[in-house]
Amino acid sequence: MHLIQIIEKETGKAQLPKVQVGDSVEVHYLIKEGEKERIQLFIGVVIGMRGRGIRKTITVRRIVQGEGVERVFPMHSPRVKDIVTTRRGETRRSKLYFLRDRVGKRTRLKEVLGSRADRDEPQTAPEPPAPATGKNKAEKVTV
Repeated sequence: MHLIQIIEKETGKAQLPKVQVGDSVEVHYLIKEGEKERIQLFIGVVIGMRGRGIRKTITVRRIVQGEGVERVFPMHSPRVKDIVTTRRGETRRSKLYFLRDRVGKRTRLKEVLGSRADRDEPQTAPEPPAPATGKNKAEKVTV
């Protein structure tokens, strides 16, 4: 196993919430104000996901006082306490950047209802491959 994979396994979260592009989510984010810390909600629509493993991030967009605000949240960050899906959106694209040009009711997405909406089982981090023992000539032992 590579050193990077070992570090990712140790520092990453064991389970991630099941989030898809198009979902309306509440991101519970820990912010620091002076000496105090509190959890602030960022409520919006997931318009993009990128990366994999410990580098996985989601981009959430919301409208504040008529102005669009986007934030990128690392999924494995200790500052992200929880991501709650409030509504499942049906999309046919992996990135919803076209929502940036839309205003008002045109930004709404069709809601997923019924059996397709039952995707709530938590996503677990993939198990890394077994470490090489060095007994086989084809296996490489890396440290």
